[in-house]
Amino acid sequence: MSMNRHQIRKSAFQTLFAQLANDDADVAELYTEVLAIDHENEVPEYLVTLVEGVNEHREELNEQIQGLLSSKWTVKRIAKSDLIILQIALFELQFVDDIPSAVVINEALELAESFSDDTSKKFINGVLGSFEKQVD
Repeated sequence: MSMNRHQIRKSAFQTLFAQLANDDADVAELYTEVLAIDHENEVPEYLVTLVEGVNEHREELNEQIQGLLSSKWTVKRIAKSDLIILQIALFELQFVDDIPSAVVINEALELAESFSDDTSKKFINGVLGSFEKQVD
């Protein structure tokens, strides 16, 4: 199964969202459901990187997101879909070397178009823009 990185990010979002809904879910089972494959097919390596990376760094990523929010907001108030998109983007920005920041941010906005709304898209763009300003 050959997937481009955009498709992989969408699958990572779906897997992470499903995990959030069911803590006891088996990740391997989620991959087969999200990708609509059987157990013999190979799961793309980058999908595993994103899902495991976000899961491993979730607390750190959430702390970073909290630091990027205005004082009126907390991570708990963010829509779960928006939070997962931000976690994926921040993970890629910090832990994946071969992707330009502009591509990561654009892909996060594409995910917001698919799984959220225009308000969320603007919110995600603002948070990631603030992160970029801090890093520069």
